[in-house]
Amino acid sequence: MGIKIVSEKENPLLKRKEVCFQIEHAQTGTPSRLEVRKAVAKILKTDMDLVYVQKFETKTGGFTAVGTANVYDSVEQAKFVEPEYIIKRNVLMEKPKEKAEEKIEKNEGKQQNV
Repeated sequence: MGIKIVSEKENPLLKRKEVCFQIEHAQTGTPSRLEVRKAVAKILKTDMDLVYVQKFETKTGGFTAVGTANVYDSVEQAKFVEPEYIIKRNVLMEKPKEKAEEKIEKNEGKQQNV
């Protein structure tokens, strides 16, 4: 997976850098959002917690994904500016096994109350 920064724009009002990137992924499928965040953070030499991927997509039949990301000065600024759904997309997801266990425990609790 090779990443290339296509454009980079400083936005002092929102205290962030707005980045357009291009990812070549000929050997694998479209990378996950987490992998993209790590790659952008590495190439810009910043912490992954400051990078929020807005969108990225691979055109049908191609091996190049194009997207945009915002790199903030601080986590507090990111949480203040970014919409909640973008923040949720960029956080690490729980393992499905753990969620299934929580549902089972929750259902058992309901059955005991009945």
